[in-house]
Amino acid sequence: MAATLLDGKALAKKIQAELAEQVAVFTEQTQKVPTLATVLVGEDPASQVYIRNKIRSCERVGMESRHIPLPADVSQDALMEEVQQLNRDDTVHGILVQLPLPDGLDAQPILDAILPAKDVDAFHPENVGLLSQGRPRYLPCTPHGVIQLLHRAGIETAGKHCVIVGRSDIVGKPLGLMLVQRQSGCGPTAANATVTICHSRTQNLSDITKQADVLIAAIGQAEFITAEMVKPGSVVVDVGINRGENGLVGDVAFEEVSEVAAAITPVPGGVGPLTVTMLLENTLRAAQHQAATQPESA
Repeated sequence: MAATLLDGKALAKKIQAELAEQVAVFTEQTQKVPTLATVLVGEDPASQVYIRNKIRSCERVGMESRHIPLPADVSQDALMEEVQQLNRDDTVHGILVQLPLPDGLDAQPILDAILPAKDVDAFHPENVGLLSQGRPRYLPCTPHGVIQLLHRAGIETAGKHCVIVGRSDIVGKPLGLMLVQRQSGCGPTAANATVTICHSRTQNLSDITKQADVLIAAIGQAEFITAEMVKPGSVVVDVGINRGENGLVGDVAFEEVSEVAAAITPVPGGVGPLTVTMLLENTLRAAQHQAATQPESA
C-alpha cells in the first residue's frame, strides 16, 4: 500500500494565491504595501538560496521585500544597529534575520532586539509567551505550515496521538504547543492532540514512535525514521532537509516508510514551501496590525 502524498508545493501555491488577494485588498484600502526586510550576514550558499526564495515569494503575492546584505565580519554592534533602524522604519512591517549567523556573532540578542510586532518568525520571547498562552500574535512558520498541511488534507489531530521527534525552539517545541491547544487558526480539529516530544535522550524511541497516529520528524538526521519505527496507517510529516549523496533527503526513509504510512510528505516539496508561505502570512498580519495601530498622519 503506497501512502498518499501530502503535496506542500501545490498547497503553498494555493495559499499564496489567497494571500495575493488579501494583499491587494489591504494595499487598496491603506495605500501601504506589506514589506518584509531580510538581513543576511555573510555569503553562506544555503542562506542565500533561502533569501532568494523569500524575495521571489514576496513578489508573487504583491509584497515588497527589502534585502540588507552585510559582510561576514560585521560587528555585533553594527548588526544590532541595523535591526534597530528597521525597527524604527514605519515602512517595514516584518524583519527576518537569516540564521545561522557567522561565528563570533551572538544570535539571541539580535533576535530579541526585533520589535515583537515585526517579529514575523515568532522567535521573540514575548511572541513565544503569547503562543504558550494560546493567544498568539503570529504563528511560527514551520509549525504553522505543518498544521495547515494536515488540516487542508482533511487530517484531524483532535484526540490523536502526535509524536514529534525533535525539540528545537524553531519546530519541535512550538509545534507541540500548537497541537496541544484547545483551538487553532484552523479550528479545534487541528488542535486538541495528545502530544509526545522525543529527543536525543529519549529511551526506547521506536516504542514511542510506533504509537503515533501522526509522526513528525524534525531532528536533522538523514533518513533516521525507518519503516519499523512507524505504525501502519499513520500520517508521517518530514520536516527535515539534509543533503545526501543523491541530493536532498528528509529525516524519514521515504521509500520504505511510504509502504507503511497512510500519508507522507515528500522532501523536497513537502513542508518547506509552506514555511515560506506562512512567513508571508505573518508579514501581512504584521502590516494589518501596524496599520490599525499607527496614528493617522497630519
